[in-house]
Amino acid sequence: MRLGQLRFQRTVSGRFSRLDWFVHFLALLFSAVCSDALSAEQPALLRVLSYNIHHGEGVDGKLDLERIARVILSVEPDLVALQEVDCNTKRTEFVDQPAELARLTNMAVIFGDNIPYQGGRYGNAVLSRFPVIGSENHPLQSFYDGEQRGVLEVEVELPNNLPSLLLFATHLDYRANSPERIVSARQINALIASRGGRPALLVGDLNADPWSCAMREFSKQWKRSNRRVLPTYPADMPCKQIDYVMFHPANRWRVIETRVLRETIASDHRPILAVLGMCPND
Repeated sequence: MRLGQLRFQRTVSGRFSRLDWFVHFLALLFSAVCSDALSAEQPALLRVLSYNIHHGEGVDGKLDLERIARVILSVEPDLVALQEVDCNTKRTEFVDQPAELARLTNMAVIFGDNIPYQGGRYGNAVLSRFPVIGSENHPLQSFYDGEQRGVLEVEVELPNNLPSLLLFATHLDYRANSPERIVSARQINALIASRGGRPALLVGDLNADPWSCAMREFSKQWKRSNRRVLPTYPADMPCKQIDYVMFHPANRWRVIETRVLRETIASDHRPILAVLGMCPND
């Protein structure tokens, strides 16, 4: 069964809302756009989620990974980029959060730890429904003492003889007017420029608004999945977008849907979901 068909059939087994019908109409429209490739394969439809989980602690002060997992599972993602993930730290009761989230979601996990913290490690993670071919955590240049930043590159195998996909998951510096973010953007752009035009996603908490210098730098290689600003932070009353799903190269992708989940408690960020279509050929 082709990936696009599988996603459609799994969704229609439940009750449809008007939004569901609209999203599937866009999926069919995307198939028409990619008609040159349809004689060989159906285009892949991917559900991609970015979520800063605040080490599993909600705005109510409760540490609850099961709640985080329920939020993730509620939108049936294929790929998830997680930020602020603990592994065996004191503040999160020495739980291996990447492994536990993999168990709770029944997905493969890759952890990219960037700093030691309270007896354990801290960094980014990727959850995948697809087989993971390889991964590398790239350190980003640091301008400050304290938190080392990194970008986790994960290669996943897609079904139906589609090309493998590169997912870059990251969490950039939070300081206002930080020059580190621009340098990080240039480093990440250099990474994707060296990958020969392969299909790729950049997902994470970039700590930058859509009009910032860092986002203008990213736009040289990546395209945002949402044109209209979708605020993601803070979770209770979001007023700015700092979390993104972006793709490369632009001519390989079509956006079916991008939305922010209405989750106000589980973390201090709201998750952002993008449903993307990837054409098999250029």
